[in-house]
Amino acid sequence: MFTGIVEELGEVVRVTETAGDSALVAVRGPLVTSDTRHGDSIAVNGVCLTVVDVAEGVFTADVMGETLRRSALGALRAGDPVNLERAAALGSRLGGHLVQGHVDGVGEIVAREPAAQWETVRFRLPAALARYVVEKGSITIDGVSLTVAEVGADWFAVGLIPTTLKLTTLGARRVGDPVNLEVDVLAKYVERLLGARLAGGDGDLSVRPLPGDAGPAGGVALPGNGGLPGVPATGGVA
Repeated sequence: MFTGIVEELGEVVRVTETAGDSALVAVRGPLVTSDTRHGDSIAVNGVCLTVVDVAEGVFTADVMGETLRRSALGALRAGDPVNLERAAALGSRLGGHLVQGHVDGVGEIVAREPAAQWETVRFRLPAALARYVVEKGSITIDGVSLTVAEVGADWFAVGLIPTTLKLTTLGARRVGDPVNLEVDVLAKYVERLLGARLAGGDGDLSVRPLPGDAGPAGGVALPGNGGLPGVPATGGVA
């Protein structure tokens, strides 16, 4: 699990094709490799990769065919800059949002609008992902946690501050460049849960009492005699 706060701008050292449709990528990142061991996870442009080896500030990782097809990693070449982030540690600050490192699809930059202190960048996204993107919601672009500023039928826009422009790959991306996209996983879970309820046929999305509990009509039964100590039964959730 990651937070979408890029720790270091690394550099691709080499990309080696391996058996089948997979590859072995080597990335230079002195900061992220300072305490990295075999088996650790590092997000590379938002893709969670498992470290195979690390030496002298360079780590290598296997990239399987599924990852190459579903992300923009297949376009990486030696010398390319990449956003790097180590897996989040329990107890650390969550500066961005919950990021899995599982890319949902590839988007494309369609416009850049520079301003005095920031830049607005518009992206086109796959139709299947559009329903998960909402204004003021979170999205991960090449491993960077960002807040959605605007939403259209097949596009969305974000605002990039000077720090993001300077310390991540997004500052140098041009119109037409592909980017890795990961939507907020919470949106996908909500859709799945609501879809299962709606599939029941009644379309009723109200909160219901637990089986065997006798709570207030239309509400949730609370522990004890209809509710918490000192709380009347009418305190249920309607």
